[in-house]
Amino acid sequence: MKNLINRTAIVATLIAATAATAHASGAATNKVFISGPLILLFLGFCALVVVAQIIPVISTLFGMIKGAKESKVEAPAPSKSN
Repeated sequence: MKNLINRTAIVATLIAATAATAHASGAATNKVFISGPLILLFLGFCALVVVAQIIPVISTLFGMIKGAKESKVEAPAPSKSN
């Protein structure tokens, strides 16, 4: 009984995948979609969010690099022992 359920699930999945592929291939590709001003405003807002998140990352990266340079310069010299 369990084997029959598994086969039925596999066949249903294959039919659904085939139908989705057939539907996607029949889509019209000759239409030109012109973005309205609201779409451009939304994309501009998305770009603003990305830039606002990149600025702290860059400053943190420079701080880490600067800290790594300073720690290498201030390494203590070996002491002489008699």
